[in-house]
Amino acid sequence: MPNKSLSRRTFLKSTAAAGAVLAAPMFLRARGANEKLNIAMIGSGGRGAANMRGVEGENIVALCDVDKNAVETAAKKHTQAAKFSDFRQLYDKAAKTFDAVVVSTCEHTHAIATLTAIQLGKHVYCEKPLTLNVWEARVIREAAAKTKLATQMGTQNHATENYRRVVELIQSNVIGPVKEVHVWVSRAWGLQSVEEAKKFENHPSFKDQMVGLVDRPKESVVPPANLDWDLWLGPAPSRPFHPVYVPGPKWYRWWDFGNGTMSDLGSHWNDLPFWALKLKAPLTIEAKGPKPHPEIAPASMQAIYEFPAREKMPAVKMTWYQGTEKPTIWTEKKIPQWPNGVLFIGEKGMVLSEYGKHVLLPEKQFEGVARPEKSIPKSLGHYAEWIHACKTGAPTTCNFNYAGWLTESNHLGNVAFRAGKKLEWDAEAMKAKNCPEADAFIRRGYRKGWKLV
Repeated sequence: MPNKSLSRRTFLKSTAAAGAVLAAPMFLRARGANEKLNIAMIGSGGRGAANMRGVEGENIVALCDVDKNAVETAAKKHTQAAKFSDFRQLYDKAAKTFDAVVVSTCEHTHAIATLTAIQLGKHVYCEKPLTLNVWEARVIREAAAKTKLATQMGTQNHATENYRRVVELIQSNVIGPVKEVHVWVSRAWGLQSVEEAKKFENHPSFKDQMVGLVDRPKESVVPPANLDWDLWLGPAPSRPFHPVYVPGPKWYRWWDFGNGTMSDLGSHWNDLPFWALKLKAPLTIEAKGPKPHPEIAPASMQAIYEFPAREKMPAVKMTWYQGTEKPTIWTEKKIPQWPNGVLFIGEKGMVLSEYGKHVLLPEKQFEGVARPEKSIPKSLGHYAEWIHACKTGAPTTCNFNYAGWLTESNHLGNVAFRAGKKLEWDAEAMKAKNCPEADAFIRRGYRKGWKLV
C-alpha cells in the first residue's frame, strides 16, 4: 500500500487548499538564459523517454518511474541522476536539487504530480491531457495562476508553423465569421470486440495498438518483477494487475486511468479551434455514440459543443468525431478526404487543416487571395519555449491557463457521453445545471493514502 506518512509529509509542505499555493518558489533560484536548469523526470519510459529527449540539453538530475527498467535505461545516459520509483519520495527527499519537473506519468497521476511541483515552486511541463477530469484541470489551472512559474502542456503541434498560419487566417477574417467547426480523428481505440479490433490491425496508425475489450478481466496475473503495480495504480481504485492495462497506451481506454481518444487526441486537434477562436468554457455539451460502458471509453463517438460569442467573434458550434464517425460534409465528399482534420466554416469560405498542412476551400474561390501578414512569432520549439520561460519568465503558449480550459472542455465531451444527456454547463460553479448525475464524472475520490488538495 502507499506510504501514508510519506504522503502526509509531502503534502503538508503546502496548505490543504489549492488556492493557497506559494506565490514564489521555495527552492528555485534565478538562472541566466545560458545556465542549465536542473530537471526531475517523473516518468522515464514511454512518453517520458520522448520528453526527456526534448529537454536533455539541460541537467537531468532525478529519474522516477514505477518501472525499474525505465529508470535504469535512462540512468545509462544520465549517470549522475538520482533514481526513484515513487514521485512522493522524489519531492520529499530531493526537491532542493531541481528547478523544474517534467511529468510523463499515466493520465490518472498527472494532477497529483503536477500540483505538488507547483506547490513546491517548481516549473512544470506536463504531458497531455493535463488531468484525468474536469475538477483536477480546474485545480491545476487556478493553482498555476497564483504563481509566476513556467508551465506547459505537451501539445507539441501548437509550436508548428502550420497552426500559426491557420490561426492568422481565422483571426484575420479571411473566411468571414466562423460559426461552425468540425474536428475528426480516425483513431479507434476503446470498447470493441476482438473481431472489430482486427479490422484495424494493418492500419499504419493502429498497428500493435488495437486491443479487443468488452469488459474488465476477471483473472489476476502476477505483475512483471520490474513493475511496482501498487505505485502504478496510485490514486486509482485498486484492482489486480493484468497486461491489458500496460504498457501504454493500453491503459488510456479505461475510465479509471484515462479518457480514451476524446481527451488524448482532443488535446492536439481541439487545440487549433481553441486557439484560433479564443474558446474557453462551452455553454452546452452533447454526445452521441454507443451505450456508455461503465469502465471502458468508446472507440467511436461524437461530442457537440456550443460556445458563446466572445471578443468580436460570434457564437460557434464545434463538433468532435472519433473513430468511424465523420462530418456529413466529409462523408458526402464535399471536401478533401483527409483521415483527420479540422474544418472551419465561415461566411465566406472554409479552412481545412491537419497537423502539417491546410487549404482554403473552395480552392478556386481563394486562388490569388492575399494571405494575412505573419503576426504570430515562430516558436523556439515546444520544449525550448518552456525551458526559455523557466529561465527568463517569458510566456509559454500552452501554459496551464490555456491548457486548463482546453482540458476541461475535452473532458466535458466524455462527461456528456457518460451521463447520456445534453449538459447545460455552469462553468463558474463547475456544474451541469440540468444533470446532477454528471457530478460523478466531473470529480472522483482517491484511493487511501493519496490526495490532491
